[in-house]
Amino acid sequence: MNAPLIASLRQQCGGPRDGALLRFSLGNALLGDGAVDAAIDELRRALEFDPTYSAAWKLLGKACLEAGQIQAAASAWRSGIGAAVQRGDKQAEKEMTVFLRRLEKP
Repeated sequence: MNAPLIASLRQQCGGPRDGALLRFSLGNALLGDGAVDAAIDELRRALEFDPTYSAAWKLLGKACLEAGQIQAAASAWRSGIGAAVQRGDKQAEKEMTVFLRRLEKP
């Protein structure tokens, strides 16, 4: 499905355009293609480039949840909320707070 996009993004990894946005885009494409573990790896790499990238934290939480890694999802969203607060990204903060609340609901 996303094979051409994924291949194109992977070719750019390690080059001058490598960074948080590229790794986020690759993680998003992989997640859309059902490659959840690979998506998690790329989203973590995106966050190595920019630990305050709230969209990457949000998607990492979603990917972890899809992989059945409940605690990792909660941890990602907690970190993402902190990053969103730091950047003033109110929308991402609200969304991850809702996701976390739903996850922690008994």
